[in-house]
Amino acid sequence: MSDASSANKTALTLLIAVVGLIGGVLAAVYVRAPKPVTVQSATLLQTPRPLPEFTLTDQDGEPFTRDNLRGKWTLIFPGFTYCPDVCPTTLGLLKTVETALGPRAQHLQVLLFSIDPERDTPDTLKRYVGYFSPTFRGATTSEPELQRIAQALGVAYIKVAGDTPESYTMDHSAALILINPQAEIAGYFTPPLNADTLVQDLTQLLGTTP
Repeated sequence: MSDASSANKTALTLLIAVVGLIGGVLAAVYVRAPKPVTVQSATLLQTPRPLPEFTLTDQDGEPFTRDNLRGKWTLIFPGFTYCPDVCPTTLGLLKTVETALGPRAQHLQVLLFSIDPERDTPDTLKRYVGYFSPTFRGATTSEPELQRIAQALGVAYIKVAGDTPESYTMDHSAALILINPQAEIAGYFTPPLNADTLVQDLTQLLGTTP
């Protein structure tokens, strides 16, 4: 066999080996790549939005910061304990969702973000969220920090005067803010909310938790 023929064979063998190696790497990347998540009832952000540093006070009187959002998915619901209808209805629905998720619920936390710090003291929040689930949390802070955090979350609210100074109410947006385990805004669940659909969507999302 000539030297040229031998060289060609060696080059061909090397080329086949390289192509095989590249193919193996691409196959591994394809297998390991996360599968796209499709949800029915949420608008997922194409690029999750990081949250700024913040400090709330939770139902136990302890600081609740951005670090408390890391490591699991979070549903943040803006509301207040004196809310007559939307808030208790939504939290009751989330309790139904938590129960239906079963063991998967350990990867999810629910936070009532109170936009009524004047009345929603830690003790009040603790009694209120505890009525729905012992795992639910509540937190708030005073103005102007409350407004800063609300804007970062995409929450709108306004105080509406009542017949007496104490009987005011709060109008607020009712979408659930979805926070990923990296403490970023991943999307929004907008009303009307349905328990079965939420369970299906959250089951997919929780399945992506590391």
